[in-house]
Amino acid sequence: MSLVQNKKVFLKYEILEKYEAGIELLGFEVKTLKSGRGSLDGAYVIIRGGEAYLINSEIPPYQMFNTPKGYDPRQNRRLLLTKKEIAELADYADGRGLTLVPISVYNKGRKIKVEVGVARGLKKYDKRELLKKRESQRDVDRTLKERSY
Repeated sequence: MSLVQNKKVFLKYEILEKYEAGIELLGFEVKTLKSGRGSLDGAYVIIRGGEAYLINSEIPPYQMFNTPKGYDPRQNRRLLLTKKEIAELADYADGRGLTLVPISVYNKGRKIKVEVGVARGLKKYDKRELLKKRESQRDVDRTLKERSY
């Protein structure tokens, strides 16, 4: 079950490969995410010093007045990946024109996971083509649904 999704990622990027990562959170941040609040708009992943970090994602405080002083909702959060996965992601991020973007945050048992995608930015004409393709597929599905009744 997805808790938070980055809805614009499939319009802006072509996802080449997906990875599953754990995320280091505080207790009230987990409560916030489980209540469905939070945002991945404009968020991305970087590799620094052999570790992966989620940058620019927003997780607001669960209860405003019980939040620790100096809490920043857009702070950098460490992603939990194996060394091998971090090395693969670092190879993708270095000079190939690829970006690491978070796709969604979801539950897996009692753990909170982040789906990270290796993405290539789409050009404007690619976006238009993709929208036309989706619209025509929607029309086809609609006509087939009408005929089945």
